[in-house]
Amino acid sequence: MERMNRLSTLMASGRRLSAPISLPVMGEIDAFTSPVLSIERQDAIATVWLDRPEARNAMGPDMWSDLPRAMGAVSGDDEVRVVVVAARGPHFSVGLDLKAMGSLLTGVGGGEGSGGRASMAARARGARTEVLRLQAAISSVAECPKPVIAAIHGYCIGGGVDLIAACDIRLAAADAIFSVREAKVAIVADLGSLQRLPTIISAGHLAELAYTGKDINAARAKEIGLVNDVVADAEAVWAAAGVLAEEIAANSPIAVQGTKAILAANDGRTVSEGLDYVATWNAGMLASDDLVEAMTAFMERRPPKFTGR
Repeated sequence: MERMNRLSTLMASGRRLSAPISLPVMGEIDAFTSPVLSIERQDAIATVWLDRPEARNAMGPDMWSDLPRAMGAVSGDDEVRVVVVAARGPHFSVGLDLKAMGSLLTGVGGGEGSGGRASMAARARGARTEVLRLQAAISSVAECPKPVIAAIHGYCIGGGVDLIAACDIRLAAADAIFSVREAKVAIVADLGSLQRLPTIISAGHLAELAYTGKDINAARAKEIGLVNDVVADAEAVWAAAGVLAEEIAANSPIAVQGTKAILAANDGRTVSEGLDYVATWNAGMLASDDLVEAMTAFMERRPPKFTGR
C-alpha cells in the first residue's frame, strides 16, 4: 500500500524516469556515448535507455558493442545503487536486427582455405565466436553487482526477452507483448533465454513459449511469473520502476549487493553449501558502518542513512 501511495504521488506530480534530474557526477556515466543507448542518473538510480526508437530498438552491431560499456559504467559508479533498463519509443525491443546482423544468421567467415574460400569448420568457428560475443553482452547485465530492474512496454521479442531475463526484476506496461520468437525464424534461442528463464518461470511455460514462438500479453506474463507487476502504460512502468528502485536504494548497498551475490552463488549449490557460503560472506562483511548506522537509527527512532561503508 505504501508503494502504491508513493507511485500515485509520483505520477500526480508529473515526475518520471523519462525526464530525471541528473546529478553533476563526473565519471564513466558522463563520458558514455552511444548511438543506440543512453544513461541518465537520478540520485542513486541509473537508467540505461535503449535509445533507437526509430528502429523499435532492434539490436544491431552498436547495441552489442555498447551494452557491456554501459553496464560497466553503471557497475563501476559507487554512487549508483540500482539500475533500471528501459526503452524510448513505442517498444522495448523487437529483438535482433535481422538486416544488420544477417551475416551471423547465414554464417560468418573465419579464414580462407587453399581454394580461397573459408572451410565449413572455419565458418562455424567464426559464427560461434560471434554468438559468444553477443552472449557476453547480455551477460554484462546479469553480472552487474547492483540490482537491475527492467521496465518493459510494447514489443519485447527475441533478444528483448534475453535482455529482461538477465535483469533481477521485471515490470511491464499493460501493452507489453512478449515472445521467445526464435523458433519462428528457424533459430535456437542462444543468448540466454533458455538458460535464465528456467529460474524465472516453470519448465512447462518455458517450453510452450520456446517451442511455439507465440506472443503473450502482459497479463499472461504476470500470471506465469515472467513479470512482477503490470501497470497502465509506459509512463506508469517507468514511474513504478523508479519507486521500486528508490525503495531498494534506501537500504544498505553492502547488504543489497551482498544479497544479490549470495542469490547468484546459490546456483548449483545444495542448501547446506549455500548456508556455509553465506556464513563465510557475513563473517567478512557484517561489521560495516552501515550496520552501526542501522542499529543507531533504530535506537533513535529515525530512518537510517546508509553510506555503503
